[in-house]
Amino acid sequence: MTEASVTTTDGTESDDTASSIETTTGESTERTKAEWREYSFAGEPVLSVEDLNVWYGDDHALQDISIDIPEESVTALIGPSGCGKSTFLRCLNRMNDRIDVARIEGTVEFNGEDIYAEGANLVELRKRIGMVFQHPNPFPKSIRENVAYGPRKHGDIQRGLVPKLLGRDEKNKEDELVEQCLRDAALWDEVEARLDDNALGISGGQQQRLCIARCLAVDPEVILMDEPASALDPIATAKIEDLIEDLAEEYTVVIVTHNMQQAARISDQTAVFLTGGELVEYGDTDQVFENPRSQRVEDYITGKFG
Repeated sequence: MTEASVTTTDGTESDDTASSIETTTGESTERTKAEWREYSFAGEPVLSVEDLNVWYGDDHALQDISIDIPEESVTALIGPSGCGKSTFLRCLNRMNDRIDVARIEGTVEFNGEDIYAEGANLVELRKRIGMVFQHPNPFPKSIRENVAYGPRKHGDIQRGLVPKLLGRDEKNKEDELVEQCLRDAALWDEVEARLDDNALGISGGQQQRLCIARCLAVDPEVILMDEPASALDPIATAKIEDLIEDLAEEYTVVIVTHNMQQAARISDQTAVFLTGGELVEYGDTDQVFENPRSQRVEDYITGKFG
């Protein structure tokens, strides 16, 4: 990048060669500083991203993203529409591989292993790093079958005619798993008597918690959530938020949200993406919201743009 003189937020001139970027209407002009993205925590990161770049054709959607995500915590990704936060989330379990025009450079390590290495097992990866989407997407099957689908498919539970004939049918094991996952998703008490009903017949909030239970059934380590409560009413949203906080006691949760109050309520650390797919600030959630280091982040949080 060529050296350029810009006006900093305190009005002084700077020839710093740190990354700069064109800003959108309403944003302050400033150079992003590397220290704004430095966040220290105890232990090793469960996910470690280094120099991640993503293009959709000629569109440079993510620029030089480096971030470490701690285990058993909630990391919120916030920022205005089009800033790349959902693209980043999908990079963490290679969902962008499904997009023909997507090109990805950089490294994403999961427990020290590069998930983009040649020969990586994507089925196993997406089992260990599960995903819950913006809109609930239960299968048109019973509530029970939705939860049991993953373990059956992966061979963790033997069901069907052949196992019955061989005396290996694991119905009791499946029943226990279905109940436990529905309990973990705070849904069991509401659907206990309806397990054989079609999942499409329950409410939207219940469907979303069922999708979370379905994700839990394959025993993931990380749960990615892309605006999981955006289509829900306030009561259902509150249940999802309570559930996320409970899940973080055993799982690593990374959530994209447009609701900054939600991010402030439920997350341990927050990453702020702004114009052009740039990670501008990352740190403890209280610090980011109460004392942001970037003027642009403060402007975004206080509603001056976005």
